[in-house]
Amino acid sequence: MSDKDVGFINMAGARATGEAPTVGVGMLGYAFMGKAHTNAYKIIPYMMYPPAAIPRLVAIAGRNEDAVKEAATRYGYEKYYLDWHKLIADPDVQLFDNGGPNDAHAEPCIAAAKAGKHILCEKPLARTAAESKPMWDAVKAAGVKHMVAFNYRFVPAIRQIRDLIDSGAFGQIYHWRAVYLQEWIADDNFPMVWRLDKSVSGSGALGDLGAHIIDLARYLVGEPARLNAMTKTFIKERPNGQGGVGKVTVDDAFTSIVEFENGALGTFEATRFAPGRKNGNCFEINAEKASVRFNLERMNEFEIFWRDGRRETQGWTNVLVSESFHPWWSNWWPQGHIIGWEHSFVHEIDHLLRAIVNNTDVGPHGATFEDGYKCAVICDAILESAETGRRVDVKY
Repeated sequence: MSDKDVGFINMAGARATGEAPTVGVGMLGYAFMGKAHTNAYKIIPYMMYPPAAIPRLVAIAGRNEDAVKEAATRYGYEKYYLDWHKLIADPDVQLFDNGGPNDAHAEPCIAAAKAGKHILCEKPLARTAAESKPMWDAVKAAGVKHMVAFNYRFVPAIRQIRDLIDSGAFGQIYHWRAVYLQEWIADDNFPMVWRLDKSVSGSGALGDLGAHIIDLARYLVGEPARLNAMTKTFIKERPNGQGGVGKVTVDDAFTSIVEFENGALGTFEATRFAPGRKNGNCFEINAEKASVRFNLERMNEFEIFWRDGRRETQGWTNVLVSESFHPWWSNWWPQGHIIGWEHSFVHEIDHLLRAIVNNTDVGPHGATFEDGYKCAVICDAILESAETGRRVDVKY
């Protein structure tokens, strides 16, 4: 077995990067997603070999000067702004990366599109479908590259599953079951945060977690056609950090039954009230020729069952996705040396940079603003069904 076979092909010294063009990055937001995205920009030049572009960390923007100044220094941005309008107006910014809260997605992204900037926007694209549609319209009119940060499309195990589906190996898909389970607000003393305020977030577990599994269903199975849903808010008031309480105005959990256009049946469930579940993004697909299941807490592997196996030895097989022929693995480590959650952002942003430099499509593997809008339509349909108690047709 050669060094190439076990994953040493790209483990040479640092590459001279002068041949690759520079893409100036302007980041809105310095917290969770700002940190995750910036980490990816810094890794890409020497790990996604050869890089399509060298990200230049031009500027970062936020409302709290002490925090954004510290972030600029810590992350390595050349400067910072307190006003996102100035970030977008900066002539050195070619790619606008929106990692802000959900209520700060639409207006800045539309302005960035009109300014001719390429855009990466965190999920969900916006708080509602009505807010998402003008964003999609703006990027189409401007002709800029655009992507929604549905990063789980860029987990190697999930891409490998998509490749198997595309090859026809599964045949007709019958069932999709997906749950996204976390525990971080199960304590009733957990304080109010923006994700619990509908005016900022748009929804709760649905937009935060459910959007991911809805997007994966569209990516792996197809378009939902109709659905029924229920939502629940378990704790309706929380400490506000100022001696009082704040009202929780979003769903703590939701469950939905869905029928896809291709005839498959599916379920979606998400909650942040699942003690013991840290980041349980799990799905199972049952198809004509095979079944497959995935759990993000074991993100470097998936389990698969083939119907055509010998009956005497037939059973679920665990596949460790770490070979050089698996998606993206030739950029990383020798076989069995696993990667982590943060690497999905490296793959995602590298994909966008290649689309910018080579003028190629972001889709079908990258989620476009069209995908973000359609996800928002489905989220709205879930909320409508939960409110009315009726089945709702998904209409784009």
